[in-house]
Amino acid sequence: MSIPDFQTLLLPVLREANHGEVRIGDVVEKLADEFYLTPQERTQLLPSGKQTTFANRVHWAKSYLGKAGLIELTKRAHFQISETGRGVLADPPKKIDITFLTRFPEFKAFRQATIEDGSAEELAESPKSTQDHPAHTPDEIMRSAHRQMELALADDLIKRIRSSNPTFFESLVVKLLVGMGYGGSFQDVNNALVGGSGDGGVDGVIDQDQLGLDRIYVQAKRYAEGNSVGPAAIRDFFGSLDRFKASKGLFVTASTFTKQARETAEVLSKRIVLVDGEQLTKLMIRHNIGCRIEETLHVKSVDEEFFDQA
Repeated sequence: MSIPDFQTLLLPVLREANHGEVRIGDVVEKLADEFYLTPQERTQLLPSGKQTTFANRVHWAKSYLGKAGLIELTKRAHFQISETGRGVLADPPKKIDITFLTRFPEFKAFRQATIEDGSAEELAESPKSTQDHPAHTPDEIMRSAHRQMELALADDLIKRIRSSNPTFFESLVVKLLVGMGYGGSFQDVNNALVGGSGDGGVDGVIDQDQLGLDRIYVQAKRYAEGNSVGPAAIRDFFGSLDRFKASKGLFVTASTFTKQARETAEVLSKRIVLVDGEQLTKLMIRHNIGCRIEETLHVKSVDEEFFDQA
């Protein structure tokens, strides 16, 4: 089965707490068995790579039960059921969800406080958001919103790139490579550009390392949307690499490569890496080329070690 959402986990987590003081890590393992999760589902990580998706959802279920006063924290990573929680299990509902939790004053106060503060919980628990994302934890909603913002940014970037002139595009590609750690500094970009008539089919040459022991030859084709790069252009670039006695090259386009173009690049004797418009914008966003950080949000959690001696 698929990984259960955090609201589905609310009642199972409360039931585990009814056995006495429990450790959250043990609850994660037990519920993974109870829901028959596969090894892949158990080890599936969040985008941060610091926690599994399932463990994250169990932690959020524990957090929400705590906000409603159904469980009590005892010591580091441990909790137990409260008297209120025992009352719930005395006549258990079929499912505990956010709507169910709103009957408890503690949870209503928590919810109201987050709405007044304008925090992520407002998005997570507002009627519209609950309808659109009934299964998502607040941090999952934030990641989804961040992904939507990056997609919108990527779309804006590619439109601007396609409306630029070819020379600007060639410069952009070399700046990206420098930003990724190839070559020297941004001051070296002009020296890395070849371009113009008689360029031998190569738009840029950049050192793969700072000592210049190896070089990357670059071909940059701006191309409009729908005008894909075909196998002939790949073969021409291969010929240019041969004339320069180069062993590797990078072919970048603002459009796409045909299937035949990618197959051609795979079978040629020289290493040719293909970067299309979608991958180009992803790299630009990752390395802050053509975009900048507008705001930084810090997602923080309790430092358990700090409270070990409490």
